Amino acid sequence: MSEKNRRLLLETFENPHPKRDYTIEIVAPEFTSVCPITGQPDFAVLTLTYTADAKCVELKSFKLYLQSFRQAGIFYEDVTNCILDDLVSVLAPRTMKLVAAFTPRGGISSTITAIHEASR
Repeated sequence: MSEKNRRLLLETFENPHPKRDYTIEIVAPEFTSVCPITGQPDFAVLTLTYTADAKCVELKSFKLYLQSFRQAGIFYEDVTNCILDDLVSVLAPRTMKLVAAFTPRGGISSTITAIHEASR
C-alpha cells in the first residue's frame, strides 16, 4: 500500500475540548511488520501519546492503518517515523510521541521513540 493510500485510512473527529491541553494515550500491543532483509515478522507494542489541537484520531481507523503495515518490509526506525509523520500530517497535534518497543530477536530488543512538538 502506498504511503498516501495508507494515510487515507486515518479518520479523525473534532477535539471536544480544544482549549485544554490533555493527554491521549493509545496502546497497540499487537503491531506487526516484516523485516525487509530476512522477511521474518517483527512484533511491537506501540504507545502513542499526544495532545490534540483541533482533531483526534478515530481508533478503529487507527487499528486498520496499523494493520496495513502487516506485510510491509520496513525497518523499525522507518516504520516508527512513518507512523508519526502520517499522524502529524492528519491531526496536526500540539505534541505527539510514539514509542515502538519491538520484541527481542536474537536476544536483542529495540525501542524506537519519535517525537513531534508543534511550534506555537
